[in-house]
Amino acid sequence: MATGLHPYMITMLFLALLVILIVVRKQIVHKIADQRIELGNGQTIGRRDEQDDYFATAETAYGTVTVLADGISGLANGRMASTIAVTTFIDELRKLINTQQINDCFKVAATKSNQMIVENLRGSNGGTTLVAAVIDEQGLLYWSAVGDSVVTIFRNGEFIEVNEKHIFESVLTERYLNGEISQLEIQENPFKKRLVNYLGYEGFKKIDIGQSPIPLQRGDKVCLMSDGVYGTLPEVELEKLLSEAIPPHYIAQNIIAAIDNKRLKNQDNATIIILEKTW
Repeated sequence: MATGLHPYMITMLFLALLVILIVVRKQIVHKIADQRIELGNGQTIGRRDEQDDYFATAETAYGTVTVLADGISGLANGRMASTIAVTTFIDELRKLINTQQINDCFKVAATKSNQMIVENLRGSNGGTTLVAAVIDEQGLLYWSAVGDSVVTIFRNGEFIEVNEKHIFESVLTERYLNGEISQLEIQENPFKKRLVNYLGYEGFKKIDIGQSPIPLQRGDKVCLMSDGVYGTLPEVELEKLLSEAIPPHYIAQNIIAAIDNKRLKNQDNATIIILEKTW
């Protein structure tokens, strides 16, 4: 007597296996969809003759990467500097397969981009600020920054500052804390907003790097901004715009529209990137 499976039973087993595979696939797809970073960005040239801000984002094996550079207004070759910086950082970060060496990667990218910018300047003036942010699959934020562009986290209606601006005001503040000068001297100093560290500067010191990743919460919005954004819109206005229950793309566009609507005579280039953790 034959002991093999009946063709009908084989067919039923095949169909059952197919259903299981479909269900598992849907669960995986839904999990990936739920654990995504929603991106939004916006940019305006303002009243400048050239757009010196440059940015890029990329998806890697370990997470979402975004980089923003603000070519220094008033100096020649700002666009060249910001483009080199962003391109170099994106290329270096794409080489990584995980985040274990990410801080070393930030350092290498900063050194390479600074050297390339200086070589391309050939003695001319130029340079750029830069902020880079990486959010991995666990929702951890890694960052690096040089200059006065900012990385900030918008959480529950409030900003959590991530990096410190490399401007003369920071030097003055340290002198104030040491009892060397008064607050009034800080406020009245005409050079307090001058950059003291940036890429393309022969005296480039170092890039600031977060020594440990920042755990993000569901709904957190990580914002990268050039000074044309935070220097134009007051914090309370930014908070209101970022609190809207709409996708980051539309929030970014609304922020840029608000900047343009100010119609400031000397409006700087302005760029914002928003990364929202959705899980």
